[in-house]
Amino acid sequence: MKEPKIVALSPKIMDVEPGDYWWCACGLSNNQPVCDGSHKGTEFAPKKFTIEEKQKVAICLCKHTKTPPFCDGSHARVEEG
Repeated sequence: MKEPKIVALSPKIMDVEPGDYWWCACGLSNNQPVCDGSHKGTEFAPKKFTIEEKQKVAICLCKHTKTPPFCDGSHARVEEG
C-alpha cells in the first residue's frame, strides 16, 4: 500500500471538543476520520492532533492534505480510483 485509500473527495466538517485525537492517514479506518488501528501492517501511521477549544474543523478525507489532519483543498487535485 503505497498510497492512502481515498475516503472522500471532500472534507468532513465536524464540531470538535477539546482533547487529543488521532487522524487516520491510511484511509482504512472504519471510524473515519479517526484512527481505529487498521493501518497496522502498512507503512502509514496516524497523526495526533490536539484541539484546545471547541471549534468547527474541516478534516481531510482524501488523505492527501499537506496540513494533516486539516483539509487544504488537495481533494480538488486528487483522482478517485
